[in-house]
Amino acid sequence: MSKNLTRGRLPAMFAVLAASLFLMLPSPESARAQTKPLAPATAAPTAAAAAPLKVAFVLPSPIGQAGWSYQHNQGRLAMEAALAGQVKTTVVENVAEGADSERVFRDLAAQGHRLIIAASLGYLEPALRVAAEFPNVRFEHAGGHKTAANLNTYNARNYEARYLAGLLAGKTSASGNAGYVAAHPVPEVVQGINAFALGMRAANPKAQVRVLWTNAWFDPAREREAAQSLVNQGVDVLTNHSGSTAVAQVAQENFKAKGVKLIAYQSDMSAFAPDAQLAAVTQHWGSHYTNVAQSLLLKQWSNTPVWAGLKEDMVQLSALQQRLPPELRVLLDTRRKAIVGGSLKPFAAPLIDNEGKSRLASGALDDAAVARMNWFVQGVVGSVPRP
Repeated sequence: MSKNLTRGRLPAMFAVLAASLFLMLPSPESARAQTKPLAPATAAPTAAAAAPLKVAFVLPSPIGQAGWSYQHNQGRLAMEAALAGQVKTTVVENVAEGADSERVFRDLAAQGHRLIIAASLGYLEPALRVAAEFPNVRFEHAGGHKTAANLNTYNARNYEARYLAGLLAGKTSASGNAGYVAAHPVPEVVQGINAFALGMRAANPKAQVRVLWTNAWFDPAREREAAQSLVNQGVDVLTNHSGSTAVAQVAQENFKAKGVKLIAYQSDMSAFAPDAQLAAVTQHWGSHYTNVAQSLLLKQWSNTPVWAGLKEDMVQLSALQQRLPPELRVLLDTRRKAIVGGSLKPFAAPLIDNEGKSRLASGALDDAAVARMNWFVQGVVGSVPRP
């Protein structure tokens, strides 16, 4: 069972569009993947007899048909299917960060929700304040860098799939130039740009990635303007770290005339770019949400941060275009398996930044270095402004 509360349906909530979609990485000291499946919740006699676990999802933008909030809602639906009869969910979409989200969290906690999913970076501090007021409620925050006794954080290693996306771009770009519409210059966005550029240059050592910043996580007009500007600069592959379908639509509009291709982000955007899309970097939250709910039903929940990637299927390079050559598909799968097995690390030496400075002469960056990344690798055109 579930119910959906939108703007005006929840007391004391003033939802606004275009909320932050960015995910920060967990703290370097504690970031690690923790997605091992738990025993079925029915194994706990008390859980079977109890009322359904009330779980609330708070999302920063409308669910829509694709994108950040859409993927989290897909995770909610997957959890409901896996734990049918054991959970009852509420979803509140289009909730602004700051005071609005704090009021929503407090109201949901007061209504008896025992698990609250806070799916936006800017929800962290409000969630921490409400968590302190409701010690019996568990919070899961997407991408935060702080935990509490009853608040945990989770995130995807998006950069792993970004590397594969860059490799695909490098193999298919006629010009060797890709365009990247980026929201805010925070570490996770920078990681994605760098991993994409490294993958692209693994296929074409002269490839370049041009970056334009929108300074907004969800702003279709700005995203569209940035994407079209990049096309006008001569790129023939577009990708993005932003929240709407605008970049996909621009790629489709320029596909026939200029051969522009798309590697989508967050969701499969083939409905919006049926000709242009080559693949999509997609996030999959269902297993994590199911594990969290199971752990709470079994009284095994812990505040151990989760940072999972290709190995755990939390992020994937998916929706590959059928027209891709078989040998390219084999290459992508081989590199994917190498990342999963640990023999290929996207941020391995030598790493040189786009100003010619050596950043790593041997080995590979550890999680702590990846988590604070604020510089561009060789091949990226542009600079990292201060956040």
